[in-house]
Amino acid sequence: MPPLPPDRKLTITEQARRAQLIAVTVDLVAEVGYAGASLAKIAERADLTKAAVLYYYPSKNALVETARDEVLGALITAVGAAVDATRPEDWPAAYVRSMIGHLRDNPRHTRMIVEAAIHTGEPADPASRWRALADLLAAARRARGLTGDVALRSAAIVIGGAIDGIVSEHMNDPDYDTTPPTELVVTMIERTVLSRD
Repeated sequence: MPPLPPDRKLTITEQARRAQLIAVTVDLVAEVGYAGASLAKIAERADLTKAAVLYYYPSKNALVETARDEVLGALITAVGAAVDATRPEDWPAAYVRSMIGHLRDNPRHTRMIVEAAIHTGEPADPASRWRALADLLAAARRARGLTGDVALRSAAIVIGGAIDGIVSEHMNDPDYDTTPPTELVVTMIERTVLSRD
């Protein structure tokens, strides 16, 4: 079976099959890791042949990258909605709470993101990790009438590290309550980045 031409419009059946393959890939990578999620295992779980999987995606990496993009899109949508539902002065707190909450509530997505980042070979853009939060911090400062120099890039990097640590601890210990450390991060932001000196 020749691969699906990339510029052809997908039928409803093809769209559904692609969505199924993405869901299977997320689940399998979350369960057994990137190395354990072979195309053969993905095909078996989707009740397809390996050739059928390759019809939809040219390689395992392409399928994993698509699955990663899907879960990142869900994360961005959830965090964006939470931020949009608040006032600019509260954007950083909404960002932290929704980011940790989404990753905590969707551990398979978290594992998918981590595994894909480690194994697909796509170069990471460090600025993409901190820039959005730095922009939210700047907007919150403006909304509160705060002026003066604050190292927003550094603050965003530190906050991102705290988010990663909390989510990682919850992944290792599902009984770990993420609410107190999440509120600690929010309090730290309030006292250091969003307070009047």
